[in-house]
Amino acid sequence: MIGLTAATTGLMASYELRPIGCVESSLVERERAPKQGFEGAPDAWLVFAAEVADALRDLAVGDEIWVLTWLDRAQRNPETGVFSTRSQDRPNPIGLHRVRVVSLDGLRVRVSDLEALDGTPILDIKPVLAGGR
Repeated sequence: MIGLTAATTGLMASYELRPIGCVESSLVERERAPKQGFEGAPDAWLVFAAEVADALRDLAVGDEIWVLTWLDRAQRNPETGVFSTRSQDRPNPIGLHRVRVVSLDGLRVRVSDLEALDGTPILDIKPVLAGGR
């Protein structure tokens, strides 16, 4: 579980994110990972918890999906102007990755072009809609 506290209009509110799985990848060092998936990122596995098995049933090979991750090794003290960049070093290091489903194996989904590091928590996945870049 990832606990968050957010300040909104002067009020403090707590939010809780529950990872639904994690990434299995050959990428283990942040410095060696490409900045974007299309820059040579390897295929990787999305390994999901049993509780979300039913949510995976309509995924198919060839589907394009958005994978939302928690960039757990990011620095939470970003430089000024980070919102105009794709840097992982941000106040809430949520990763957004556009990938293609390569194969399916139960709770494991192999995807192409994922630049997330091995062990990165998965928060959610969503289908890419037509025209959605």
